[in-house]
Amino acid sequence: MLQIDETIISFDLLEEHFVCDLAKCKGNCCIEGDAGAPLTLNEVKIIENLLPIIWDDLTEKSKEVILKQGVSYIDEDEESVTSIVDGRECVFTFTDQHGICKCAIEKAFREGKSKFYKPVSCHLYPVRLQKYNEFTAVNYHRWSVCECAIVLGRKLKMPVYQFLKEPLVRQFGQEWFNQLELADREFKLNKR
Repeated sequence: MLQIDETIISFDLLEEHFVCDLAKCKGNCCIEGDAGAPLTLNEVKIIENLLPIIWDDLTEKSKEVILKQGVSYIDEDEESVTSIVDGRECVFTFTDQHGICKCAIEKAFREGKSKFYKPVSCHLYPVRLQKYNEFTAVNYHRWSVCECAIVLGRKLKMPVYQFLKEPLVRQFGQEWFNQLELADREFKLNKR
């Protein structure tokens, strides 16, 4: 483990490789699973305000779920997470013309309709954050649906943290990321 400020970072972020390969996985991370993506209370409010902008991109089933229970629910860990359809698919998922599942929230951002990219937990995946009293654990999450991302990451020699530079900077800031890069260089020098 590595510590930067109030974060404890798994060495997996430096040692493991990862690059999303949507052409192969078809965005399965938005469909598979048994709970929604973690949300902050602020994100719930932002997404509620975005509903009129993204509504037409949502499936009819997603709209039904949102009308019934809202954009989020409290999961078994007592955390707010995105609502899901049929116990698995995120309500903000839509399928593009190539059969790839994508996020309606991110689509609105890319089209300039919103300044909110998407929930930070989605943006950070495969990194998961766990908050404790004095620090936040920054861990790499392994999931079989992302096997093709591991293969592509190894092929391109892309460490997890480098692939996730943008969301890590979004979450922790540029100075934090600079320290992580420095730690990676030192870590690799010491491994020789």
